Amino acid sequence: MNAPTGQNPVLALATRSGHVESWHRGAVAVRHGDELLLAIGDVEAPVFARSATKPLQALPFVEHGLPERLGLPPEELAVVCASHDGAAVHTAAVRSLLARGDLPESLLGCGPHAPFDTEARLDLVRRGEKPARAHNNCSGKHTAFLLLARQCGDDPATYLDPACRSQQEVAAAVAAMTGLPRPPEIGLDGCGAPTFRLPLSALATGFVRLANPEALPPVRAAACRTILDAVGRAPVLLAGERRLCTALIRTWPGQCFAKNGAEGVYAFGIAGIATGGRWPRGLGIAIKVDDGAERGYQPVLIDLLRHLDLLPDELPAALAAFHRLRLHNTQQKPVGDVYCVAPWDVR
Repeated sequence: MNAPTGQNPVLALATRSGHVESWHRGAVAVRHGDELLLAIGDVEAPVFARSATKPLQALPFVEHGLPERLGLPPEELAVVCASHDGAAVHTAAVRSLLARGDLPESLLGCGPHAPFDTEARLDLVRRGEKPARAHNNCSGKHTAFLLLARQCGDDPATYLDPACRSQQEVAAAVAAMTGLPRPPEIGLDGCGAPTFRLPLSALATGFVRLANPEALPPVRAAACRTILDAVGRAPVLLAGERRLCTALIRTWPGQCFAKNGAEGVYAFGIAGIATGGRWPRGLGIAIKVDDGAERGYQPVLIDLLRHLDLLPDELPAALAAFHRLRLHNTQQKPVGDVYCVAPWDVR
């Protein structure tokens, strides 16, 4: 077991009644093209990227021409890359994608869990139904994996085996996009799929290339653009109505990709053209909060985007809510905030 060897800096503080109660340490890597523009904390220590790699894992699915062959609308390609809320719009997209491939939901290797979306969860209770596999936030990815496995001649029953041909293609795509010389170490994700252990600097590389694919081989560059376009047209399918990923995609539709991963991981890539000339080679950002808290990275990312001159000081309401997270007690009275204190030094 490899424990962290150093102590990362404090990125965010949580207060209660005017006093600091907790803090979130972590690391941040920012790429401007191939240049490591900013490194806070240990950005070379391998971390499990979890669901943050979903758009990279989706590349072989697109490169095999499956979206065209199946006639996928943007919603169904977006849900392939999603960690979704399990709302009706998400399960409908997953089940439509399954139907296009004539695949039963029972083949999905992800276990069922209750929808994150409150209305969808209550609706199941009212109907006396249990959560299904389509409600799993990773069900879109699993459906695409099944379709890719069939395309590659794999046994659908073993589509999650890291040694099968389709998963080998996925691992190779992740390695190529992140600039690693070989496929990264693989672990077991919460949904049963392979997950990758790699440095934050490499994850940032993958996202700057995803959003700025001009130097990639033509087929891969086209696949990146297809994914960016689909998610830009259907941002709510990537996450949910009140999620950070959705808010960021809506800010730069078709020109960025924002993706959370479990245990405090977040990755963001934006096209150079969307930065107003400030960062012509585009940017890739990767964050890992040591304690795994989602609230630890949300204000950090928004504050970083402000320091990079990508967002104004007066934030849009949809993003301001993530910049300073309000903490409430069970009586819904405000008791404190979570906010960024990262030591930015951006040239």
